[in-house]
Amino acid sequence: MLIVVSPAKRLDEKPARAEGGTQPMFLDQTERLAQVARGLTGSDLERLMRISPKLAALNVERFAALGGGAGAKQAIEMFAGDTYAGLEAASLDPEELDWAQDHLRILSGLYGLLRPRDLIQPHRLEMGTRLATDRGRTLYDFWGDRIARALNDTAAALGTDVLVNCASVEYFTAADRPALKLRVIAPVFMEDRQGGPKIVSFFAKKARGAMARFIIQHRLTDPEALADFDTGGYRYRPDLSEPDRPVFVRSAE
Repeated sequence: MLIVVSPAKRLDEKPARAEGGTQPMFLDQTERLAQVARGLTGSDLERLMRISPKLAALNVERFAALGGGAGAKQAIEMFAGDTYAGLEAASLDPEELDWAQDHLRILSGLYGLLRPRDLIQPHRLEMGTRLATDRGRTLYDFWGDRIARALNDTAAALGTDVLVNCASVEYFTAADRPALKLRVIAPVFMEDRQGGPKIVSFFAKKARGAMARFIIQHRLTDPEALADFDTGGYRYRPDLSEPDRPVFVRSAE
């Protein structure tokens, strides 16, 4: 199976733990986006990204530095949001990371599609950003079907036609196009609350990372085996599930 996850706004910019790394597949496209972004002022970024003046100034500096390698580290180390707390990449052993390098992909507004060990620089450019380019008014226009076709190619190389979507709607929208020829399984994680199970964003994000870790550690190839996921107290609920939408529920914390 192939797995996709979202990136994270929160970054870990401490010195890299791992040496070396691989090159992202869409670096030429990343540079095209960086050129557009370098033409924006701090005020432009404030409006475009709905961020504070301080964050806008930081990202002006980041876009100016892109391509020079400053602060670069592997994507699996750079991202530090809720999904990555669930993934716990630092505790994956080398063989598990090797498997993840082949089977896990990170969707990115700036880089398009990343492998865990791909080297990236600090940045912020969410997929939903309405950054106008010569391809259209949004990043979805910019990436077009490139991400979907790359996922098809990766899956074909792995000999699978199944993609487990552990990404957010914002990011998976960039891949979920007519060009994507894979069976997509999208797990749902819920908390058992008064009135019935509910999705709580913080917990769901962390659970999506934990599901990616579960697949990696068990080297899963059979979609039926996803039902065995029980990290963090989640249990498969067949009564709430559909064939490509398995639902997992746990008692509320």
